[in-house]
Amino acid sequence: MSIDAIAAVGAAVPAETFLPASAPAAPAAGFANWFAQEVGAVNTSLVNVDQEVRKLAVGETQSLHEVMIHMEEAKLSFQLLAQVRTKLLEAYQEVMRMQV
Repeated sequence: MSIDAIAAVGAAVPAETFLPASAPAAPAAGFANWFAQEVGAVNTSLVNVDQEVRKLAVGETQSLHEVMIHMEEAKLSFQLLAQVRTKLLEAYQEVMRMQV
C-alpha cells in the first residue's frame, strides 16, 4: 500500500492556512485578574465590617441589624473565596498527580 497519495494531500494546502494572521491578543481579563480583584473586594468588605463593628461597640452606630447583615455578606464572600481557593488547589494537585 502506497502512502505517497496521503503525503500529496498535505502538500496541496498552504501552511499559512493553519497559522493565524497575527499573534492572538492577550485576554483582557483572565482568571488570575478576576481572582485578584475578588480577593481585594473580600478584603475591603472585611475591613469595612470591622470598622462598622468598632463603631457599634463605641456607640456611634445604632443599627445593629445593618451591621449584622454586612457581617453575613462579608462572611459569605470570604467562604466563597475560600471554596474557590480549595477547588484551585485540588485541581492543581490533580494535575501534578498526572503521569506524563
